[in-house]
Amino acid sequence: MSNSTNKRPIITHQNPKSPISEAYRALRTNIQFSSIDEELRVIMVTSAGPGEGKSTTLINLAVAYAQTDKKVLVIDGDLRKPTMHHTLRVSNRWGLTNLLTNQLTIREVLQDTFIPNLQIITSGPIPPNPSEILASKKMLSVLEDLKLQFDVILIDAPPAIAVTDSQIIASRTDGVILVVNSDRTKREAVLKAKQNLDNVRARLLGVVLNNVDRKNKDAYYYYYYGESQ
Repeated sequence: MSNSTNKRPIITHQNPKSPISEAYRALRTNIQFSSIDEELRVIMVTSAGPGEGKSTTLINLAVAYAQTDKKVLVIDGDLRKPTMHHTLRVSNRWGLTNLLTNQLTIREVLQDTFIPNLQIITSGPIPPNPSEILASKKMLSVLEDLKLQFDVILIDAPPAIAVTDSQIIASRTDGVILVVNSDRTKREAVLKAKQNLDNVRARLLGVVLNNVDRKNKDAYYYYYYGESQ
């Protein structure tokens, strides 16, 4: 999978019948069935370090949800190195930072995308204090308001061991998906990321494993999913 912000593949949209698209749909299904008593509405996607495919995983999962006629929102919660506006070909002149600092309303920062049933709130201008903005009471109220408008909200967060942003976001969500690159991610880094998430009592829904070396070349994307104990 390419890590280029302009070339990130949305294979669930481009080739929905491919084995990789089927893997994303299976991931969506497992998330839906992972909680019997409560509906998982707000889900954060993160990784241990950069370049592991978390944003690619998020956008393809978002499309998989949108293809079931659910109203889906992607929030770019990476206020340090945002990329979702490139992937979904929208402007990043305004976004989450404008919303959380009371400059604009939800209606003003919501943007349609070229994918049916999928809207986005981009990061907006990069602030000097991302962690403080994400930890604000405004973030909580914004998510509550958005839950009234959308069936599923997926938040792209920075890597879990680099900064505290992902821990802050995780504490405000219903669950977390951790993306791991099998070729480059060290076990210690994964354990550190999990520990950071555990420290804020985040609900780790499962792990997505990228770039698994399998005999079938078409299946270079694979996932393991399991409820964190």
